[in-house]
Amino acid sequence: MTTEQDKARLYVPAGSAAAGPYALDIGPERAGWTHSALRVVELAPGATHAFATGDSEWIVIPLNGGCTVRTEGEVMELLGRESVFSGVTDFGYVPRDADAQISSDAGGRFALAGAKCERRLPARYGPASEVPVELRGAGGCSRQVNNFAAAGVFACDRLIAVEVLTPGGNWSSYPPHKHDEPLPGAESVLEEIYYFEIDPGAHGAGSALGYHRVSPSRPGGSDVLAEVRSGDTVLIPDGWHGPSVAAPGHDMYYLNVMAGPGETREWLISDHPDHGWIRDTWPGQDVDPRLPLYTAPRPNPAEATS
Repeated sequence: MTTEQDKARLYVPAGSAAAGPYALDIGPERAGWTHSALRVVELAPGATHAFATGDSEWIVIPLNGGCTVRTEGEVMELLGRESVFSGVTDFGYVPRDADAQISSDAGGRFALAGAKCERRLPARYGPASEVPVELRGAGGCSRQVNNFAAAGVFACDRLIAVEVLTPGGNWSSYPPHKHDEPLPGAESVLEEIYYFEIDPGAHGAGSALGYHRVSPSRPGGSDVLAEVRSGDTVLIPDGWHGPSVAAPGHDMYYLNVMAGPGETREWLISDHPDHGWIRDTWPGQDVDPRLPLYTAPRPNPAEATS
């Protein structure tokens, strides 16, 4: 497969995968794989969106604005946030084989991260105060990871989802890594979606861009080098992915959605052998002082005692 063919299949510019009520609608059929899915719905003030979960579990994540999620007799009030660059958000988990409704008094944009799954877990609210905020890397490789639905953090059947924030000028998803082989205890098979937003900052949207690389891990494997802007998406069925490069002056956000066929829900990766050495340099460097861009809010004492 040529690079141009790969790019057309795996690089999804903003608006090119809109369908029905969704500004972005990528499911297993569109992606050409078996599990991972991502939708983005934009609601006008007072609008409502109803959907059936089918054979997939979903997490509703506010990108900007707040909303109410109703499902299975549960009512989850998501406070949300002004933007992905302003704070950690709360979220709502919706199980498979359920009907759900999202409504927003003030309007907003909401991501639905999904994965085909077998178990039907209960609907649950995820407080922003319980989201672990991790600072990963050092120096020019410093980034922030909001591990809201990482394996071992929030219970799902198949779905793994995190948010990554990269200060302008830094590299993240580095060293390049992969998770496309079933190597017990060393590497898990996960289909991955990267959804990007770029902060226009003081310089405006015209220069708000970044770059993302996917290189083959096997003959004929995925091969993409894409300029990414807000609303763009990159699909990663296989291959070494990274770096994600943020242009100077423009912080980069991406939402990672992952799922796969393995019996165990886990994120196990292999570093690219030519670039893994970079990890050995981090202990001697400081984390970028611009991080964290923000932290999780403190728990509400009233909620802790209720």
